[in-house]
Amino acid sequence: MEVILLERVEKLGQMGDVVKVRPGFARNFLLPRNKALRASEANKKVFEAQRAELEARNLERRKDAEGAAKKLDGRSFVIIRQASEAGLLYGSVSTRDIADAAAAEGVKVDRAQVRLDKPLKSLGVSKVRVILHPEVSATIEINIARSADEAERQARGENVLLRVDEKAASAEVESTAEFFDETAQSAARRE
Repeated sequence: MEVILLERVEKLGQMGDVVKVRPGFARNFLLPRNKALRASEANKKVFEAQRAELEARNLERRKDAEGAAKKLDGRSFVIIRQASEAGLLYGSVSTRDIADAAAAEGVKVDRAQVRLDKPLKSLGVSKVRVILHPEVSATIEINIARSADEAERQARGENVLLRVDEKAASAEVESTAEFFDETAQSAARRE
């Protein structure tokens, strides 16, 4: 099915492009969201008549989105979740959770604007893209932790999954290695 794009659509085309898409994608996504028109002769004429108005509206929305992107880009949001000792979450962090965390800090982000490349299913700091406009995006950090204290430690770059007994075990390994180094050095002196 051929459609005329009424705005830029990522990985598809720019405003005014006539592109061929699968019928289901057009019926279920592009047409209901007013992102495209069916590519008929009558609709081509309607689009050309409204082109200047659509471009002006798009430019205005883009400027608003650029202003919001400057405020949002680089911000960090903390999400507290229960997790196993290995750092795996009991569930995952969704786009709704990210939008709610941003709203709690006074930033309005719609969950449809949040783009997750992969599911967030473990503790740590992840970068997430927020698409504010088809031509404007911002990158935010999502800090997933078990507590606020743990979130602060992760923000500083500390590995929170390293447990106390692992620290003791690594100290024991280091002391054993030092012992063998000293033994080897003393044996070399005796020879």
